[in-house]
Amino acid sequence: MLVLLSLLSVLVWLALLFARDGFWRADQQLPPSSPEEAQGPWPAVTAIVPARNEEAVIAESLAFLLDQDYPGPLQVLVVDDSSEDATAERARAVFAVRQNENRTGGVLTAPPLPSGWAGKLWALNTAEQQLRESDAPAYVWLTDADIRHGPDTLRRLVTKARAGHLALVSQMVRLRLDSFWERHLVPAFVFFFQKLYPFQAVNAPDRNVAAAAGGCILLDWDALMRIGGIAALKDALIDDCTLARLVKESGGALWLGLTNDSISLRPYPDLASFWAMVARSAYTQLNHSPAMLLVTLFSMTLTYLVPPLLLLSWPLHGNTGAGLLALLACVMMAAAYWPTLRFYGFSLWEALWLPFAALLYTVMTLDSARLHWLGRGGAWKGRHYGESGQTALEADS
Repeated sequence: MLVLLSLLSVLVWLALLFARDGFWRADQQLPPSSPEEAQGPWPAVTAIVPARNEEAVIAESLAFLLDQDYPGPLQVLVVDDSSEDATAERARAVFAVRQNENRTGGVLTAPPLPSGWAGKLWALNTAEQQLRESDAPAYVWLTDADIRHGPDTLRRLVTKARAGHLALVSQMVRLRLDSFWERHLVPAFVFFFQKLYPFQAVNAPDRNVAAAAGGCILLDWDALMRIGGIAALKDALIDDCTLARLVKESGGALWLGLTNDSISLRPYPDLASFWAMVARSAYTQLNHSPAMLLVTLFSMTLTYLVPPLLLLSWPLHGNTGAGLLALLACVMMAAAYWPTLRFYGFSLWEALWLPFAALLYTVMTLDSARLHWLGRGGAWKGRHYGESGQTALEADS
């Protein structure tokens, strides 16, 4: 039995390394800006920033948006989503001192959240409706209020979209790596996301795999109109991947990659804060399916926990075949994880943490299912979203 378990783990890692579109290579990145970029007029872009209770970071993130090294016109719209703090006031203060003829913007106030809408999407829809009534831009840049973008981020996004005739270009921004939990859970989070949505497959027009990272999405306006606007995904809790799927199904090409140049300002100083972020949507990712939950629990255990457990217990069970196969699986696990670790500046020994991170993410997924069954799933910024996000309740209701 021990040999069989270890052999199954080895076969899983062989499949992941050689039959999963090379997801582990972490090699999908935008090229740097260069003088050879396309010349001529640069298209107009509107950045839409949904913001709810972001007074601590909104001024910094807006400053980096308005200071983009982008040759074309850029409009920035902050949509205040029923904030209970000074988010709107601080955003207006930034616009008051940083606008010019090529950098414009302002603060919109989202109407009260209606039933059937997720809050972020309702805020995006508010901006979309305003753009429909004016001169629509060539692209909309969907970004979060807690992200500090590198100065040439927009230039590189637009260059990639134009060169490849892409409807959607997205980057997975770098989450903070300051606290103990951030350093040991963020790289694993990115690794698992790449495994779930192999970037090479997402970026292939002939594959039906679609995904995006909501913190940084450049979207062709016409592509957004083809799918019916933001309203087409109004109840999606995993809105970024839903948007990518609709765009690809409508015939638009996608590109998704990693970046270290755009950085999230949102801290996850302890395990509880990271836990809440994952548990919010983990079970939604499984389509609220108990069967998929069981499959996930089994596969995570076989893939990430069985090899190190059999290797560490080798002196106890004394099964040489199982021990050697477990060692081989552990070596392949570390080899697969190494490119992601290297991308974020970590050393190879950090791969020892991957089984522990996998265990935590598995338990977080279980907790996500528990919260869903209790009717408290999808909690985010004082709201709880029910089945498919269709009911929004205040946290204290």
